Parts: sequence; C-alpha cells; structure tokens
Amino acid sequence: MQGYKVSTNNEDLDFEFIYRFISRSYWASEIPRDTLKKAISNSFCFGVFTDTGDQVGFARLITDRATFAYLADVFIEDCHRGKGLSKLLVQTIVEHADVKGLRRMVLATRDAHGLYAQFGFRPVENPEILMQIWQPNVYRDQ
Repeated sequence: MQGYKVSTNNEDLDFEFIYRFISRSYWASEIPRDTLKKAISNSFCFGVFTDTGDQVGFARLITDRATFAYLADVFIEDCHRGKGLSKLLVQTIVEHADVKGLRRMVLATRDAHGLYAQFGFRPVENPEILMQIWQPNVYRDQ
C-alpha cells in the first residue's frame, strides 16, 4: 500500500504510541506500562508506519513459530482507518514466512469478525476443547 509499510523490527516500535492506544482499549484497559513492555518484548510484533516513519498501527503474535500463534492487540490509529491498513496488517501477518505453516492461529475480537474472516479465521468449530482462565479485572487489582 502506497505511503505505508509494515515492519517486524521491534526497534522501530513507538512504545508510547502503542501504550496510549492499548491502555484505553476495551480489551486491555488500564494495562500497566511494565506489563505491556514485557508483553511486547516477548512477542512477534508488527508495526504499521507511514513512509515518514510515524507509527499508525500495531499487532503482536504470541507464538512458538512452529505450531501455534495467538494474535493480539491489533489496531490502527483512528485517523488512519478506512485506508485498508487493517487488511494490510493482517495479510502481512498471516503470510509471514515464520507463521504461514502453523497448525493453529487464534484470536479474540468483539467487533472485527468480518476483517479476520477475509483471511481464513473462522469461529471455533469445537469450542468444547478450549478452556481459559479469565481475569477481566486483573490490571485494576494490581
């Protein structure tokens, strides 16, 4: 996409930009700074940047790069939405050589099912095999 690029170099990431967005998101509201720093440093990250180097989007994979990945913290800055950047970001992720052959890639979303469906994501056919520990207020309790 002209005017934008996706980078997997963590040195390119603008942590303050990422933190501002994610700490106000519905999925990670009030996440402590150190928690997000640790999450990013232990993830396979994708940043979306303008040609001038300004970060406008982000996503990360929690993965072993062999069998499984969990896609998390996907966002595009509001003023850059509607330009196809979410599609560019997700396509770059699912086509990346380090994860293309994974047996399973999962995610959780409240509002972007249509986006992810374009890239092969489907509702879990057998949800009875999945379990979770869910602590929705964990950041507030710290």
